[in-house]
Amino acid sequence: ALLPRHISSLIPILQSLEANNTQDIPSLVRALGGCGTPVCHTLLGDPPPTPVPIPEPWTLLAHLLHPNATTPEHGVVLAPDGSTVALAPLFAGIEVGLKRAMGWPGPTDQPYAALDVLYAVTITEALGTSFLLARVNGTAALGPDGCWDDVDNPQNFTLLGPPSLVPNAVANGAMDGVLLGTRLAEDPIPLSILFRRYYRVGNGIASGWPHSSSRRRDFGALMAVGKLEEEVAAMLRVLRGLSPTCELLEEVGEEEEADIARRAAREFMEAYVECPAIVPRCMWGARPYRGTPRPLSPPLGSIYIHHTFVPSNPCRSFAACARDMRSMQRFHQDTRGWDDIGYSFVVGSDGYLYQGRGWHWVGAHTRGHNSKGYGVGYVGNFSSGLPDPDAIALVRDGLIPCAVRAGWLHQNYTLHGHRQMVNTSCPGDALFQEIQTWHGFK
Repeated sequence: ALLPRHISSLIPILQSLEANNTQDIPSLVRALGGCGTPVCHTLLGDPPPTPVPIPEPWTLLAHLLHPNATTPEHGVVLAPDGSTVALAPLFAGIEVGLKRAMGWPGPTDQPYAALDVLYAVTITEALGTSFLLARVNGTAALGPDGCWDDVDNPQNFTLLGPPSLVPNAVANGAMDGVLLGTRLAEDPIPLSILFRRYYRVGNGIASGWPHSSSRRRDFGALMAVGKLEEEVAAMLRVLRGLSPTCELLEEVGEEEEADIARRAAREFMEAYVECPAIVPRCMWGARPYRGTPRPLSPPLGSIYIHHTFVPSNPCRSFAACARDMRSMQRFHQDTRGWDDIGYSFVVGSDGYLYQGRGWHWVGAHTRGHNSKGYGVGYVGNFSSGLPDPDAIALVRDGLIPCAVRAGWLHQNYTLHGHRQMVNTSCPGDALFQEIQTWHGFK
């Protein structure tokens, strides 16, 4: 059987390498097929040669890096929080952090000296190249997300649309690489312990430690959009002198180059920092829709806030939230006789939103108003207590502004509690009092 493509499969490999005193594991990752672009090679140097025969831990690591090199989603693993992480940018960032902890000054030759190496090897080379290719081909420069064939024993990951150089897995791996590289530069620890703590594997939960479900917030605290724009602009100047990327810049003047850097930085930050992650239906194990879904006609004019009541407790992990989503869908389909789970989106207390009917299809959340707005349900009973502050902010400061910006929701939208439209106590007294302070409440 093939090794499950999960972070929990990676940690024993790291432990084995550490027990054998393997030096510079991130460089080993590059030797086995990690970050191998011209910029990465120039900035980080030659990786060590691979021995013959290859030891078993190396073989297992190579499997995780290259399950199938012909597919665009190769080299990704599933994290316990339900997110997919590309290993190449993750380990490249970790390598920079460990080098900096040893006093490494970074490149001194121009134009490489203008780069922040940590961002160069994780995100800005991929981001700059992706936006250049999108300019030529008319394709998307960011995304898409994807889904695994089996959450418990993941082997195959399938993208949900045409690939870019920065699909969601690369964005996640890049942000994790920046965050963990920054952490290691200040306090080097064994990578097996680092991964246990950050990805919360087994008993790896540690008080005060950052964790993967907060990657967007933590990355945003490190990197402002203006700083990312400067880094992408510096990278484009480097790419202008490299083959084959120089061909992509032949007809790009300085003004357009600056515009590409500006758009790349803004769109990346909007998609992966300012807007919350939404777990797609295939990841939480949704049943098929019954019948034919009715399309919405966005932008819509309203948001309706709910609480689930049952389940009555907030879900605080991907496994728990996915289980709750499946339970609610069964109840809505089998007991209520609806075509699908009723909500447009569901809010977990694990840092994520979960796709129900989504942006495109009429839901079954607010009788008489389902085609007029989106129904957003918080998992839990909030009659007397509130959701976590992060879960409140996920909708108030994340989902709603992003929906307006993307054209799903009118700029002058109205926000209501379920009880205002239907005879019900939903969304609970405490949550209803809270949403009265939100923008757009009527």
